[in-house]
Amino acid sequence: MLTPVSDLDSVRLRLDRIRAAAREIDPAFLDTPALPCAPLDRALGCSTTLKVETLNPVRSFKGRGTETVAAAARGEGVSRLVCASAGNLGQALAYSGSRRGLDVTVVVAKTANPLKLRQISAFGADVRLEGEDIEDARLLAREIAETDGVRLVEDSLDLATCEGAATIGLELVRDDPALDVVLVALGGGAMASGVGYAVRALADHAQVIGIQPLGAPAMALSWQRRTLVETDRIDTIADGVAGRCPIPEVLDDLLAVLDDVVLVREDSIKAGMRALYEHAGLVVEPSAALGIAAVLENPERFAGRRVTTILCGSNVGPADFARWVLEPTADA
Repeated sequence: MLTPVSDLDSVRLRLDRIRAAAREIDPAFLDTPALPCAPLDRALGCSTTLKVETLNPVRSFKGRGTETVAAAARGEGVSRLVCASAGNLGQALAYSGSRRGLDVTVVVAKTANPLKLRQISAFGADVRLEGEDIEDARLLAREIAETDGVRLVEDSLDLATCEGAATIGLELVRDDPALDVVLVALGGGAMASGVGYAVRALADHAQVIGIQPLGAPAMALSWQRRTLVETDRIDTIADGVAGRCPIPEVLDDLLAVLDDVVLVREDSIKAGMRALYEHAGLVVEPSAALGIAAVLENPERFAGRRVTTILCGSNVGPADFARWVLEPTADA
C-alpha cells in the first residue's frame, strides 16, 4: 500500500475514511474506465487518458458521494434528506436514497436543466423549484432542513461528498502510479478537493489542476487570491460547476491540494465537447469537457505530457448537445 505524504494535516479528508467510503458505494459507480485515446492525443499534442464517470445509473460521478452520504445517514437513523442541486447531485441523492428507503427532497433553480429535473423525479425525489440559480436553491434547502428537521446534504461542505469523490483519486493512482497531470472540473469543490487530496497523498509527484468556466469563476478567484470571493451572476453552459458563493472550508482544502486553477472560455468548453465526440465518440455535458478545454486553450503547457482528465457527467439534452456540438461542426 502506498504511504501518504505527511503535509496534509490541515485538510478535512483522511485516507482511511476514503477507503471506507469505497466499501459503501454501489459497485456501479466504482472502477470506472480510464481510457487512452490516440486520436485525441494527436489532436491535442499530449497523451490523454479519459476517466469516464458517466457509465452508471445517474450518468455522473456524484453517485460516489451520495452513496457515502446515504449510507452514513441510514446508519444514524436518518429518514429524510434534502439538498440543493443544479441537477446531478439531486439525481444521485435520489438514487442513493431510494436504495436505502430514505425520502429525498431536491431544491433546484427555476432555470435548471429540464433533462436533469425529469431524471430527479424519475428516481423518486420530491422536486422543489426556487430562485434563479443554485445559490437561491441552497437557501431554501437550508430553510427546509431547519424547519422540518431534515438532514441537509450540502455538496462539498458535507465531507462525505468529498470522500466519495476522492475514491476516483484512489483508482487513478492505483491504476497509474506514475500519474503526471490530472485535470479536474471545479465547482463547489467536492471532486477537486477529494481527488486532489488522494493524488497528493499517494502520488505527490503528480500535478492536480482545477478547471472552472470564466462565466462562474468564484472558486477560481478565491483560490487565486487565497480568500473568499463571491460573484453576483452566473453565465455559463457548464451548470454542473456553476456557483457564486464558495464554502470557506472547501477553499481551505483546495488551497492545500491543488497545484493550480485555470479559467476557460465558453467557446473552448464547446470545442472540448466536440473534440470528445469527434475523437473519442463520447457525449458529455459541458462540465465534463473543462479539462479538454484547458488543453485546447494552452496546448504548450501540456505538450508531450501524460494528461488524465475526469469526464464527470453526461447529462446533456439532445437539443443542447446539437446546438453546442453538432451544429458548429455542420457549419464548418
